[in-house]
Amino acid sequence: MTLKLIVGLGNPGPEYTETRHNAGFWFIDEIASTPLSYQSKFKGLVGEMVQDGRKVYLLKPETFMNKSGESVLALAHFYKILPEEILVVHDELDLPPGAVKLKQGGGHGGHNGLKSIISCLGSNNFNRLRIGVGHPGDAKLVANYVLKKASGADQKLMEDAIWEARRHLSAMVAGDFEPVMNELHRKK
Repeated sequence: MTLKLIVGLGNPGPEYTETRHNAGFWFIDEIASTPLSYQSKFKGLVGEMVQDGRKVYLLKPETFMNKSGESVLALAHFYKILPEEILVVHDELDLPPGAVKLKQGGGHGGHNGLKSIISCLGSNNFNRLRIGVGHPGDAKLVANYVLKKASGADQKLMEDAIWEARRHLSAMVAGDFEPVMNELHRKK
């Protein structure tokens, strides 16, 4: 199934712009050819792109991470987009900086943005592009870790991962996930 919506997860506001939790926003910024505009009915920044003749909506929820699902549901419902036609791009603690993986369906893995989306959509059947940000080593440190800026070396690795994922945008939009998974998953 082709993609009709790409959602980048993050937190709004300049104090969060460079934090690990905003990796999804960074991806949207990388693929958007024009600035997104705030649309209150969707509780987020919205744009459109055309990839190989296919129109795709871009969304950066402005609801904060733990309420991202409200924004995703509003836009998906309005444009009649199925969960299977959505790609959610998010930071992933279980992957090291520089790693990027594509996944279809699955649980939330403790990620508050994914929890909210699953709850609001009533489905976990959407696609995920997981951008590795590393783990602080202790579960008690996670909240503080994802809301902090990465080291220069880790930031560069994350930017490289986003660039690598962007190279596969055409195939992802076309719904040709298996070759993309094979390519991304074998990279170190």
